[in-house]
Amino acid sequence: MREPVHQSRRKVWRDGVFSDGARLIPEETPLALTYNGGTYAVMMGSPEDLGDFAVGFSLSEGIVQAADEIETLDIVELDDGIELRMWLRPDRAERIAERRRNIAGPTGCGLCGLDSISEAVRPAAVVRAGRVFSPREIMAAMAAVAPLQEINHQTRAVHAAAFWTGARGIVALREDVGRHNALDKLAGALARDKVNASEGMVLLTSRVSVEMVQKTAAIGAPLIAAVSAPTALAVRMADAAGITLAAIARADGFEIFTHPERVTGAVAGKESAYVVVA
Repeated sequence: MREPVHQSRRKVWRDGVFSDGARLIPEETPLALTYNGGTYAVMMGSPEDLGDFAVGFSLSEGIVQAADEIETLDIVELDDGIELRMWLRPDRAERIAERRRNIAGPTGCGLCGLDSISEAVRPAAVVRAGRVFSPREIMAAMAAVAPLQEINHQTRAVHAAAFWTGARGIVALREDVGRHNALDKLAGALARDKVNASEGMVLLTSRVSVEMVQKTAAIGAPLIAAVSAPTALAVRMADAAGITLAAIARADGFEIFTHPERVTGAVAGKESAYVVVA
C-alpha cells in the first residue's frame, strides 16, 4: 500500500544562499469509491485509514445509515490510484442505483459533483442536546490535537479531525490532505467502534464550511471546535442543526457562534458571536 508520507529532494533559498536537502511531504492519490460494482465518486486524498474513509464517506453521503449495511469492503491498489470496493445490503443497493454519479474531486473538495443546489445545502440532521462543556475542556481538547498529528509533524501539510470526550480525552484522530476526507475518516472510525458521539466534541484544524457541519451532524456530535473561522452558511446550518459552533480557537480562547448554552458560563447577548477568553 502507498505510504502517506514521501521524501522529496528540494533546493532551498534562504538568507541569500542556496542549499540542497530533502523534505517530507504528504502523498496524494485518487481514491475511487465503488458500490456494487459501479463507481460513485473519485476523491483525492491521503492513502491512510482508507477503511474508515470508505465507511465515513458512505455515512455522511447518506448512502448507508449504519456501518453494517456495508456487507464487504475491499481496498484494491491500482497503478494510478486506490479503489475502495464496497458491496451493500440488497435494500441499500437499490438506493445507490438511483443516486450514482461519477465525479472527480480535487483535494479538499467536499461537494464535488452534486447535481443540484438543494442537495448542496440540504438540511443537516438535528443533533440531540448532548452534554454541557466547560471552556477549560474545549481548550484542553484543542490543545491535545497537535501532539497527535503524526503526519502533519512530518509534513506541515495535512488537516486533522478528532473526537474528544471528557472520560477518554482524544478518542480518535484522523489526518488527510483534504479536510473533508479527514472528517469522513473520523466518522468512519467512530461508527466502526460504535462510539456514542453525543457525549463529545469534534475538533477541526481547518475552517468550518457548511459540509463540515453537515458531516458533524451526521456523526451526532453536539459541538464543533475549530482553529479557523466558519462561513456564514456554516453558522446558519449549525444553528438549525442544534450544534454549538466554537471557532477561532487559539491559546488565549475561542469564539462561540451558535448555541452558547452548551458551554458553561457563556451568556447569550445581542452579538452573533460570544468570545470566551481562557
